Amino acid sequence: MKAAKIDYRKELNPAQLEAVQSTKGPHLVIAGAGSGKTRILVYRVAHLVERGVDPKSILLLTFTRRASQEMLTRAADILDKRCHSVSGGTFHSFANMVLRRYGPRLNLTRNFTILDQGDAESTVNLVRTNLGFNRFDKRFPKKRTLLSIISKSVNKGEDVELVIEAEYPHFQVYAEEIKKIKRAYIEYKRHKGILDYDDLLIYLKELLERNEDIRAKLSDKYRYIMVDEYQDTNKLQADILYLLLTAHDNIMVVGDDSQSIYSFRGANFKNIIDFPKVFKNAKLITLEENYRSVQPILDLTNNVIRDATEKFDKNLFSKKKGGMPPLYIKTENEGGQSDYIVEKVIELASKGVELGDIAILFRAGWHSNDLEIELAKNNIPFVKYGGQKFVESAHIKDLISHMRIAYNRSDEVSWRRALLLMRGVGAKTADTIIKGIVTDKKDLSLDDKLTKKSMDIKRLETILKRIGDKELVPLQVFKAFSKYYEPIFKERYDDFHKRQSDLESLERIAARYNSMEAFLTDMALEPPEKSIVDAHTRSKDKKSLVLSTVHSAKGLEWHTVFIIYVAEGHMPSYQSFGDDDSIEEERRLLYVAMTRAKENLYMLRPLIERSGRGYVMGKDGSMYTSMSRFLDNYF
Repeated sequence: MKAAKIDYRKELNPAQLEAVQSTKGPHLVIAGAGSGKTRILVYRVAHLVERGVDPKSILLLTFTRRASQEMLTRAADILDKRCHSVSGGTFHSFANMVLRRYGPRLNLTRNFTILDQGDAESTVNLVRTNLGFNRFDKRFPKKRTLLSIISKSVNKGEDVELVIEAEYPHFQVYAEEIKKIKRAYIEYKRHKGILDYDDLLIYLKELLERNEDIRAKLSDKYRYIMVDEYQDTNKLQADILYLLLTAHDNIMVVGDDSQSIYSFRGANFKNIIDFPKVFKNAKLITLEENYRSVQPILDLTNNVIRDATEKFDKNLFSKKKGGMPPLYIKTENEGGQSDYIVEKVIELASKGVELGDIAILFRAGWHSNDLEIELAKNNIPFVKYGGQKFVESAHIKDLISHMRIAYNRSDEVSWRRALLLMRGVGAKTADTIIKGIVTDKKDLSLDDKLTKKSMDIKRLETILKRIGDKELVPLQVFKAFSKYYEPIFKERYDDFHKRQSDLESLERIAARYNSMEAFLTDMALEPPEKSIVDAHTRSKDKKSLVLSTVHSAKGLEWHTVFIIYVAEGHMPSYQSFGDDDSIEEERRLLYVAMTRAKENLYMLRPLIERSGRGYVMGKDGSMYTSMSRFLDNYF
């Protein structure tokens, strides 16, 4: 037998090695924070390929395409280029690939358009208007809330009433109207050949359930399935995985139950907790050696998570020497909290710690408002995470809408956006044009009365006729529309000179694609992260202090971490009071925040609370905070 190229025993600790070499049957890997979760997925891919498994029979599902690409690149670096042939991607990209091929089985056209978040909200709003619910009183839920309710209903597999009762009780009076909007939204999308993010999973599950031959074919093709961040999957994703295991049970899910913090996105904590119940013969492997933090920090994190009501037992340990115990700092008020951090940051910087290796984490975005002012006064550069995504920028959505029209003439949402950008075109004219082209399926020869309303209508008509139905190349389509869009762009945005660099970025991105389908799919499913207008570039981030919500910080690490407002009502949030499941998620949120720190961990609590929601009132009218319940047994 040919000798292995990789010395796995040398590269991995005993628990990691067991996970990598366990290939048959169901496996649950509980990977504690900083324990090398990504490493075992990389080495397991290499191990399978090195043993002679066909790379195309391995399916690696991650939560971002970038994560899967990086893992497969690392696997190829330690083994060989065969690892690049492994099927890697997100649940949504996998669903998109399958539906492009088998969609007609569900009466889906292969050139369906995928709505991003903003377009999905606009579509819900259009449906609400068509049903006449836009005339309700001002208390009727906005389009973003309506989409959130519908999405959670889909992802959790729950009726709309249950979602409203649990998360939006003040909207229970509108439950029937919201149910009608959901039904109409589903029908509208199917009729127009458009899908939102949730639809990709819904239709994939439906396809697998209704077509035994496709289910068997896909299960036989993907003989080894691996899933990263399993604690963040929702019910739909778990159901899809079970359906893909028709021909075998070779599945390894990797995650950390203690880092399940995304229930607000529909993530189901029970997926990882119940895995051993679903797969009775599942092998449980626990990774406890931490390569990130010093032991005093881990002692605290172990203490906090030990009191969780539902968990897999683990005790993180580190071989890193030294380290100071975490500090819990009480300051007089919010200003004192900010002053302490500024002073400590200056001290750390003087000792050679890079600003980019220091983070201030918080439960809610407004927690850092006072701190941001103090940082600015002291000329300390910072970047705050949780900003607007690149494709959510208005000018980028404008151009992509035009490109979507070229690809799918039935995309009514994109038509509406493009038409309402035109000078001299209002909602009534837009509706007339959309009815002619989309509803009545007429060609692009518009009535002269319409084209006289705006030169932009005639110009757009000319471009679309020139493009026609020929094979579309993204860069050519971009160039055709960017010239048309330029005068609209300059007239619409006062800061167009700042936004111009975003359009240049979009052009460079379009140039990397040969297929409009691939380009538009990636723009919807895997958009570039930030807008140049609204965020620092990455090169600046390294020299800037990091401010971030805990949710945005998951998966990252810093030399020094400050967690602010570690007090009752903030961490845990007052909104979680009275709900045991929510309180437990708040515990996990603090755990995630603490495990981001490598060397130093500071937790701060202002004694006097300015908002006073749910706190003890003093005789002078001030509101006083109390220590977070999660730290009662430690400090």
